[in-house]
Amino acid sequence: MNDLRPVGYVIGYLVAALGLTMTIPMGVDLLAGNGEWQVFFEAGLITFVAGGSIALACSNGLSDRLSIQQIFLLTTVIWVALPLFGGLPFMLGATNATLTDAFFEGMSGVTTTGATVFSGLDDLPMGLLLWRSMLQWFGGVGIIVVAMIFLPELRVGGMQVFKSEAFDTSGKVLPRAAQIANSISSIYVVLTLLCYLSYILVGLKPFDALNHALTTLSTGGFSTRDASFGAFQGPAEYVASFYMILASLPFVRYVQLLQGTAKPLWRDTQIHAYLGVIFAFVGVFAAYRLIVNADHLEHSLREGLFNVTSIISGTGYASVDYQLWGAFPAVAFFFIGLIGGCAGSTACSVKIFRYQLLIASVRAQVRKIHAPHGIFTPRFQGQPVSEDVLSSVMAFFSLFIVTLGVTSVLLAATGLDFVTAVSGAAAALACIGPGLGDIIGPAGNYATLNDPAKWILATAMLVGRLEVMSVFALFTIRFWRS
Repeated sequence: MNDLRPVGYVIGYLVAALGLTMTIPMGVDLLAGNGEWQVFFEAGLITFVAGGSIALACSNGLSDRLSIQQIFLLTTVIWVALPLFGGLPFMLGATNATLTDAFFEGMSGVTTTGATVFSGLDDLPMGLLLWRSMLQWFGGVGIIVVAMIFLPELRVGGMQVFKSEAFDTSGKVLPRAAQIANSISSIYVVLTLLCYLSYILVGLKPFDALNHALTTLSTGGFSTRDASFGAFQGPAEYVASFYMILASLPFVRYVQLLQGTAKPLWRDTQIHAYLGVIFAFVGVFAAYRLIVNADHLEHSLREGLFNVTSIISGTGYASVDYQLWGAFPAVAFFFIGLIGGCAGSTACSVKIFRYQLLIASVRAQVRKIHAPHGIFTPRFQGQPVSEDVLSSVMAFFSLFIVTLGVTSVLLAATGLDFVTAVSGAAAALACIGPGLGDIIGPAGNYATLNDPAKWILATAMLVGRLEVMSVFALFTIRFWRS
């Protein structure tokens, strides 16, 4: 039987820390003379006491070495506990959310999905708006640490190819996690500050700039306005696009850059492919808008760059309802969302490196057909790729597609139409935010969906954010016996 005390201690510690951070929106509401500060005081107290109690109860089992089972359990339960407690202010505050809506919003925030069940954002108290943004910011830096430490250790979806990229955990997961988190968090904070100042320079008000800086660097997509980025069209779209791209590149490259090594950043084929895909789609959409929609050049380039970057990175901001551009852009955006950013970034979805590994594997197989006696090894970043990495990637693709299909069927069973069910499943599993159709499209939200659909979508967000297999492994008997 695995000792769950180390897992309980870390979870309790993080929940207690989450409770302390609620003093920030509490202070904002206090300064604004808003009675909503009491909501954050109550929610923060509950969260801190609950987390502290769990940590104290498990403190005698703290260890610097975790088993594979403990790591799997830890990475999953954290992403359930934080949305659960993070949703408390939504239940107690001005939104008067039900448990379903509060958990959905909390899960959407921590997983940086960006799907929202709240309308009237322009009139919500400042503290609640800031808290939504903070949840995404925490989730963004959290997933980078998970992707750099835990997922390679778990051999999930080909992530083991990055195991020795810059850090070697050597089994001592918790101490090394603190060191990596410190390095990454410093860069994350600096980029967020730069993004905030950039938004100020292009005319956003300080509060809007702060919230959007938090949700841009986390590639989360929560906004302070019902119109999302439609309220800030113009130069702000270029700023957002720039920082969304930075946030969806591997953060380990920034760490290496600060250590005086720039070559890995310039030579990373993952980055080359990601930027190539973005600019290719921007060119296609700009040409489409010029020819079919009779748009002018700068506007078509700006909206193409912003919306392509927003969807492929999983941020989910919307400056326009791109469904109005025509059937081709709407369908194209659906598939763009299933590409994703780079591994080790705040971006989500399938990730560009898996497509690279898939293509490398197909190329090797095709060459082997032409020369049956030849030896052809798939390569990534100039290095040969082992069979276990390729098998892990193929398993990920298979499970991702199956999960997408099952989620779509379950959503349809709750009464949703075909477009809403399929695009909603993809938007949740790839942590994109907006789907397609009149209900959950870029001009809508998830407020009118029924409760069963919201729970299904929240579960899909969790599964997608943690790379699918790390969650499903918990439900296999062999895993716990191994």
